[in-house]
Amino acid sequence: MRSQVVIIGGGPSGLLLGQLLHRKGIEAVVLERKTRDYVLARIRAGILESGMVGLLREAGVADRLDRECFRHDGTLIADGAEMFHVDFKDLIGKSVILYGQTEVTRDLYDAREAAGATTIFNVEDVVIEGADTDAPHVTFTEHGQARRIDCDYIAGCDGFHGVSRQTIPACVRTEYEKVYPFGWLGILSETPPVNDELIYANSERGFALCSMRNASLSRYYIQCSLSDSVEDWSDAAFWDELKRRIPEEAAEILVTGPSIEKSIAPLRSFVTEPMRWGRLFLCGDAAHIVPPTGAKGLNTAASDIHYLYEGLVQVYEAGDREGIDRYSERALSRVWKAERFSWWMTTLLHRFPDMSAFDLRIQKADIAFLRENRDAQKVMATNYVGLPY
Repeated sequence: MRSQVVIIGGGPSGLLLGQLLHRKGIEAVVLERKTRDYVLARIRAGILESGMVGLLREAGVADRLDRECFRHDGTLIADGAEMFHVDFKDLIGKSVILYGQTEVTRDLYDAREAAGATTIFNVEDVVIEGADTDAPHVTFTEHGQARRIDCDYIAGCDGFHGVSRQTIPACVRTEYEKVYPFGWLGILSETPPVNDELIYANSERGFALCSMRNASLSRYYIQCSLSDSVEDWSDAAFWDELKRRIPEEAAEILVTGPSIEKSIAPLRSFVTEPMRWGRLFLCGDAAHIVPPTGAKGLNTAASDIHYLYEGLVQVYEAGDREGIDRYSERALSRVWKAERFSWWMTTLLHRFPDMSAFDLRIQKADIAFLRENRDAQKVMATNYVGLPY
């Protein structure tokens, strides 16, 4: 079998790249180790930057998003009992879109199926061969049978634990990592959100986030110990703790209910360099991880797709390799800025176990400066709504 591009990973970034390439007449096969239903069962964040929304429009998959999305013109920051608004629309004239990652993925799968593009599910034993040559290929097994796809280029969109990053020799890769000493306990509940916009809360008891998926589906998080397990937290215990961490005006109107999903996610910052080795290109979580504070994970993956898509189109339409030759440089320049912002938001709002009295006062001063200074809010808004590609 042969394809111009092989995309490893059938999540939103791989599917977005495939759909963009399809609309340019560039053939791409997507390999996914799970089923479509399994992928669509993953519950993920849903804050979309304008750049990603633009890519979805270019890919022709934004019709349902336009009908069902929520536009957030700002966000709320709480420090103990006090809460203030950062108005993105007023500060920089831009907003973010709330539309679940699961729905983005569903739209992309529907478009891919309608186009008759090839997606192979339940693949195992994926091996990338010859990525540092002019004749790369990918081998794998499907239903126990060995398969091979020869190609021009390979996009590794297979996440942190996938094969793509590990294919790049260790002597070539440099990896940077910061592991945070806490996790996020999150629940999904069929309840109306406590506010029309997100509330990021810093409290003496730790961080909390009030988020939403739609008008009747809410997502809430609290900072927890890495030693905690989901079984340690009943729904009642979670709601009680959340109310203690958000301002009273929000706690009083919070609607609680049974959780329909509950999980604990560790937090880390991670970047591998370079993001290209020969004809293999890393995208999204295969190359970098951000803590969820600031909603940069999916959006940073989308910026990778933008740079790689542009580069591949240049090659196939004009024979110009400049885009793919500079892919890693361009992607990493934006990745590190997203990493910085996510680190800053995490540091601003969480309680670290080794914080001294001095550290706590500095954190409060940082929040106070953000509350009182319009220029500081403009910097936050610029990063939150998304840096330009």
